[in-house]
Amino acid sequence: MKFIGKVKNGNYWKCIADDGTVIKYNKLDNLTPDYPDSFDYKITNKCNMGCPFCHENSKPDGLHGDIMNDKFIETLLPYTEIAVGGGNPLEHPDLDKFLKKCKSLKLIPNMTVNQKHFMQDYDRIKKLADNKLIYGIGVSLTNPDEKGFIEKVQSLPNAVIHVINGVHSIDTMKKLYDKNLKVLVLGYKDFRRGENYHNNLVDTIKQNIYNELPELVKHFATVSFDNLALKQLDCRRLVNDKEWEESYLGADGTHTLFIDSVAKTYSTSSTTPENERKPLLDDIKPMFDDIRKGSVKNV
Repeated sequence: MKFIGKVKNGNYWKCIADDGTVIKYNKLDNLTPDYPDSFDYKITNKCNMGCPFCHENSKPDGLHGDIMNDKFIETLLPYTEIAVGGGNPLEHPDLDKFLKKCKSLKLIPNMTVNQKHFMQDYDRIKKLADNKLIYGIGVSLTNPDEKGFIEKVQSLPNAVIHVINGVHSIDTMKKLYDKNLKVLVLGYKDFRRGENYHNNLVDTIKQNIYNELPELVKHFATVSFDNLALKQLDCRRLVNDKEWEESYLGADGTHTLFIDSVAKTYSTSSTTPENERKPLLDDIKPMFDDIRKGSVKNV
């Protein structure tokens, strides 16, 4: 593990390694940031996949965000992690230019793409990773049996396979077992297109991975969860208090936020209703202060 950066944020220091490991420390009993450590950044709503559970309603004629003119990017702390997504972020015409800007500002972009797009654009993705323009690569799973898929994921040290509770069955997960893979389990978001899909599969969504979770975590190099999955799967039951305190990154909005460059809005997370989202500002600080104030009240 090689550390690539260190920055002071509020009352603690944050160190980030080239494998994605983040260590935060101080001599206090709390970690209180002044700026976000990371944020989700939707840069496009364009995607040709048509997934029936897509909570973003992405579509082939979806709009792109004006990412080169989002001024708040220049107000971020160095080594802020940016989870670049969409839609299909590879379709954004300014993606490469934006990633080069991030590199000049010492930011850490990660990117999530669908498995189909990952396979189609593997050479481009690998080049971006080799040039340190992206670090983590999230791959939304569609077919674990696709020829060459596992090998391509294994060739990128920071690639993480994304699965969705209630969409991916435990039988599908077992096809990924014992291959030294990293997996991120996402909670099911039951709004927009996802609402109808949820209504048809409500029992499956509640129980799909839940019962097998204690066994599942033994078969991957790393298993992580978003906050929605932590709640849906009651992951707290798997660890002791010390492990939880060391690993849990905090509630949505306490160290993060969601920014939609297409709609020009910010919010606590991508699950925030549209009528509660606020107009994008040119400075990250007042946006984060606003989000964190509301999030801390609800922790």
